[in-house]
Amino acid sequence: MAEVAITVEHVTKSFKIYREKSQSAKERLIRVGRNPHEVFKALDDVSFEVNQGETFALLGHNGSGKSTLLKCVAGTLRPTSGRIVARGRLAALLELGAGFHPDLTGRENIYLNGSILGFSASQIDRIFDDIVAFAELEEFIDNQVKHYSSGMYARLGFAVAINVEPEVLLVDEVLAVGDEAFQRKCIERVKRLQADGRTILLVSHAADLVRQLADRAAVLDHGQLVGVAEPGEAIRLLRESLERRGIAAPDLAAEPPMPAEPAPVLAAVEGTEWSGPPVETDSRLATSDGKVVEITKVSCEYPTTEARFLEPNEPLRIRVDYVAPERIPDVAFTLEIRDRGQNIVYATDTEILEQPIVTVNGVGAVCFDLPRVPLLDGQFSVSVIITNRAGGQVFDRSDDGAGFEVVQHDAHRGYAAFEPTIVHFFHGTGF
Repeated sequence: MAEVAITVEHVTKSFKIYREKSQSAKERLIRVGRNPHEVFKALDDVSFEVNQGETFALLGHNGSGKSTLLKCVAGTLRPTSGRIVARGRLAALLELGAGFHPDLTGRENIYLNGSILGFSASQIDRIFDDIVAFAELEEFIDNQVKHYSSGMYARLGFAVAINVEPEVLLVDEVLAVGDEAFQRKCIERVKRLQADGRTILLVSHAADLVRQLADRAAVLDHGQLVGVAEPGEAIRLLRESLERRGIAAPDLAAEPPMPAEPAPVLAAVEGTEWSGPPVETDSRLATSDGKVVEITKVSCEYPTTEARFLEPNEPLRIRVDYVAPERIPDVAFTLEIRDRGQNIVYATDTEILEQPIVTVNGVGAVCFDLPRVPLLDGQFSVSVIITNRAGGQVFDRSDDGAGFEVVQHDAHRGYAAFEPTIVHFFHGTGF
């Protein structure tokens, strides 16, 4: 039986909300004998346990009590009643800039945070370079943090928390701060902590992130515990609680519906002779190296089967055939087109295009149908990457030489095939 890392037992947290102060003698007389405040229960008799080495998510609408509960576990708030026990060294990322003194430099705040977590100066010395390198703040580490941007705050806070090697890590929406590259970096580091058997308690509104990282999740609704379940079921419970209150949650479906039939990512261009859906055979339902989904072929299809190249501004289909032995929900396909010097000419993905792939299962194909390719002479290669929708987990990548050629029959120069028209304004000189 797994050891328990965090125990939350009948926890209630109440706040006093004071009424507006009376401005007249009459109002004061009317209020004589009345309680000057109301009691608001942010948490109401919440109980659950988090096992050692488990990643546990807290889900709920804004105001449901998630952050309040996390602060109670961290010890920055004391429950009104009930008991919380957290076993092991604990590091908390509760909010942007929490624990930083604005007038101290980044360097000084690293040592301050480390000392609060029980580290000596010599222990912090040993991990200091790793913290700064992860945060990518070498040039700014001796500046006061009050001059840091929100992204710099996030990078420094996360870098400190993960490098002190906590046995229990508390994370409140911090993974949603910063640019995409930093978010992926954080997710990869969280996965390393998971592999090392660390316990993680996180708050997130991102269903994809919860599915990707969490082992179980608790759903809160106005301070009360709705239930504890595996991520897919927990997201379903959250969706139901939101719908009961009339709050739309279109992207929180626990089990995305299966499409009725295979569909391309973009609509086919009229007049082309492009291929149709793949035919499934049992012999193809296998991947190499145990991949959960594998790219079996990437092909570029010209407008007609006889064509051997494109002319500028003609349509192109880039087709990605895949095989997934088991159903995988919420994936994204990324497309990159490069020139012969490996410079990216164009890149996009199904999330940017707002064409989500709700699931892959069995044999299938995703097609990027480009109505026109505005390129001039050149040979171009195509790369495709399959990830989860959050982007932190790469399932497969193909750089196997798929590509296409554009041939022009005029004297335009450069990369892009613009189609300008000329307008000429002039004033006659009267000669």
